Amino acid sequence: MDPERADAAPPPQATVEWTAASRTGAISVRATEQGLPLGISIDAAELKRDPAALAAEILRLYKQAASRAGLARRTELEAAGMSVDALALLGLPTPEQVAREEIIEEEEYETEPRSWLRSV
Repeated sequence: MDPERADAAPPPQATVEWTAASRTGAISVRATEQGLPLGISIDAAELKRDPAALAAEILRLYKQAASRAGLARRTELEAAGMSVDALALLGLPTPEQVAREEIIEEEEYETEPRSWLRSV
C-alpha cells in the first residue's frame, strides 16, 4: 500500500449504535443502524417468562434500537450536508417512520397483564 495514498483516504465512519429497553428496564439491548446486535442485558426474573414471549420482546427491542440508530445516522449525515435523495437511497428511516413504527408496536405489544383489576 502506498503510504502517500493512505493519508489521503477519509477516516472510516464510527458505527452508530442505540440502546432500547423494556418498560420495566429488565431487558435492554444495543444494536447498530443495520440491526447488528451488540449487547443484551436480561434480569434473571425475566428468564422465567414464556420463551416465545421473551424472544418476541427481545426482537422488538432490537428492531427499535436499530431504527433509532438509523435515525441517529440520518441526522448525522443530514448535518454533514447529504441530500435527501442520497439519504433515501441509503434506506435510513425518517423521524416520522420511526415514530409510526413505535406507535404501531405499542398498540400491538402488550406489556400489561390481562386482568379484571384496573389500576387506580
